[in-house]
Parts: sequence; structure tokens; C-alpha cells
Amino acid sequence: MASLIDNYEQQYAVLTADITAKIGRIRTQNGSEKRAFIQDVDRQIEEAQELLEQMELEVRGINGAARDRLRGRVESHRAELKRLTQEFHSAKKSKDESIEISREDSWENNITEDQKKRLLDTSERIDRTGRTLQNGYRMVLETEEIGSQVLKELHEQRETIQRGRGRLRDTDAELGRGSRLLSGIIFRSLQQRIILALVALTLIIVACIVMYYSFKSKS
Repeated sequence: MASLIDNYEQQYAVLTADITAKIGRIRTQNGSEKRAFIQDVDRQIEEAQELLEQMELEVRGINGAARDRLRGRVESHRAELKRLTQEFHSAKKSKDESIEISREDSWENNITEDQKKRLLDTSERIDRTGRTLQNGYRMVLETEEIGSQVLKELHEQRETIQRGRGRLRDTDAELGRGSRLLSGIIFRSLQQRIILALVALTLIIVACIVMYYSFKSKS
């Protein structure tokens, strides 16, 4: 098992040496070349992590003082890989980002208390303006909702008025038909009365004629 661990350590040493060299190249490269080095280092760090895990598995199978000694070596390798990983993440940052961070730190250090106060006042005014705008927007929404309700009520009232007009037209039509029927009844009643009057007049005339001829024949 010790020879297998030695083999793992040799592979680990080659990997970490290559990782260290590529981290130095990453700091000086830009564009596609830098991205290629970053991808390679990502892959190699994963391989180094797997080698450390294999070493730990082998160390667990060893008994006695050799186990503690080998475990210490593995922990040392793990600390070294952690340091390389941190250097790698630092190297991935671009020069422009480092310059921008430096400028921000310098600006924060050089700003005066009066400027900080003015900035805070400006920030508070912006916050108040934002709250005012939010309140105004909420009022607009409430007004829009009220307007929608009013329009809905007006629409319902319009429908009610239209239904009332429809019923009124129906009532007018019924009244018209009733008026025509009543006029017809009155006309027929007058017609019948006239006929009866004519019949009565005819009977009276006939009676008078009969009485006349009756008296004339007696005389």
C-alpha cells in the first residue's frame, strides 16, 4: 500500500506543479487563451482532489505509526491544494476588476464626512421620492378600480333604463291595442243604436200608416 501511496504522491506532485505554472500564465493572459488555462486548471484541481481521496482511502487501511505519518502527509497535500485553489480564484479575476476595486477603495478612503452626509441626505431624498411614487401609483390603482366600479354601475343602470323603456313601449303598445278595441266596441254600439232607432222609426211610421188607413176606411 505504501508504494501505491507513493505513486499517488508522484502524480499529485506533477499535477500541482503544472497547476502552479498555469496559474502564473493565467495572470498574464487575456481572452480565449486565459479561458483555456482556466478550464485546464479547473480539471486538474478536480483530479488532484480525487488523488487525495484515493490517498485517504489507502491510509485508512494501514495500521500502526505509519498510518499517522501518512495521514499527516495527506493533510499537508490537502492544505497545499487549498492554497493553490485560492490562488487560482484570485488569478481568474481580470486586471480591470482589480483596478476598479482599488479605485472604489481609494474613493471611499478619500471621501470627507461632509460628502458622506450629503450622500446620505441624497439617498434619503431618493428613498422619500420612491415612497411618494409608490403611494401615487397605489392611488392611481385605487382610482382606476373606483372608476371601473362606477362604469360598471353606470352600465347596470343603463341596462335597467333600457329594460324600463322596453316595458314602457310594450305598455304603450298594449294601451294602443286596448284603445282600438274600445273604439271598435263604441262604434259597434253606436251602430247598433242607430239601427235600433231606424227600426223603431220604421215601426212607428208603419203603425201610423196602418192607423191612417184604418180610420179612413171607417169613414
